[in-house]
This record gives sequence, structure tokens and C-alpha cells, in this order.
Amino acid sequence: MAKIAVDVVLLPSEEMADKAIAANKELLKQCADKIVLDKENCLPHISLAMGCIDERNIDNIEKVLRTIANQSSLGQLNIIGIHTGTNSAGEKVSVFQIEKTEALQSLHEKVMQRLSPYFSCDVTANMLLSPPRAGESTLAWIKEYPEKSSFEKFFPHITIGYGEINDYSFPLKFAASTARCPVEKLALCHLGNHCTCRKILASVELQS
Repeated sequence: MAKIAVDVVLLPSEEMADKAIAANKELLKQCADKIVLDKENCLPHISLAMGCIDERNIDNIEKVLRTIANQSSLGQLNIIGIHTGTNSAGEKVSVFQIEKTEALQSLHEKVMQRLSPYFSCDVTANMLLSPPRAGESTLAWIKEYPEKSSFEKFFPHITIGYGEINDYSFPLKFAASTARCPVEKLALCHLGNHCTCRKILASVELQS
């Protein structure tokens, strides 16, 4: 069995996924074909832990996620705005920034701690679902996730694409301060280029 690159994620409700996909369509006018969100092959998501696993451990990881889900009550999450950052290749990437609640931070830490026996960061391009082949900025993000994106550096968000949106003038208008982000599932996903969630390998329902 091979090693694969994965992301443990929260999958938002269909309504919130629709809003992320709508924002992505606006960004595609600036940067076509890089991240094209949809509900089957490139899922809107909130990352909780990222790395490489042996495929033989998928069932064991699913059991751990089920235990975590049964012990966690996440409630509603809020979108508090759009944040635009720059990746290691110097490209602008925009995200829906999610309010970092105590419950969300706790969930992230549980996932990181309890899955650490299964995770490594020795990623190579052939571990990601392709085509397209993973670029260096994608590999760097996965390799550096524990150091730069976890625990006190955890930054919950839904990536909406490359480019920049300065306001909410796209078709689905909603105020960032009041937008709700209900979450439906905790999932293990196979990563693709740009750290996209390309395929669900395991998923469990979350308590409300």
C-alpha cells in the first residue's frame, strides 16, 4: 500500500459550500483553472490537520475521528471576513476567515494529537491525487503544516481561490459579521494540488 497526502477537515453545510463556490467563481475571472471548487472533486472545507499517511491506516484513522466526533460539540461557526494572503510562490490566495472559537481550537488540537502516530510530513508529489501534478508551494504547505499552521498558529478558514476579493459584491451577498457556517462532517480527504480536497476517504457526522 502507498503513502498518500491527506487533510482532516470539517465539511460545511451545503448552503455554506454554495457560498464558497460562488465566491470561487468570481476569483476564477482573475486566476482561471487553479482552484475550481465544486461538491464532488474539489470540496470547500476547513482544514484541521494535514500530512501523509499509509493507506492501510485509513480504517484506524476513521475510528479515531469517530471517537473525537462523539466527544466534541462544535456548534455554529461564524465567517468574520475575507482574508487574502500570499503563498510560498508569491501568489495571492483568498479565504473565508472563520472565527476561532474555543470549541474549534480544541477540536483541531484533539485531531493533531490523536492522529500524530499515523501522520508524517515527508510528502512527495506522487502522494497527491493527480492530475494536475502538485506544485512546490503545495508540497511546502504540507511539509510545514505542523510548524506553521497548527496549535497556537491554527488559522481556521475556507479557501475560496487565487486572487483577491475586496468586498461582497459577488451574487451571493451576505454580511461577514452575521454569516453562519454550520458544519456537517469531520472527514479524511485525499489532497490534490493547491491543497484541495479531492476525494473523501472517510467521514463521520458531528454533533450539533
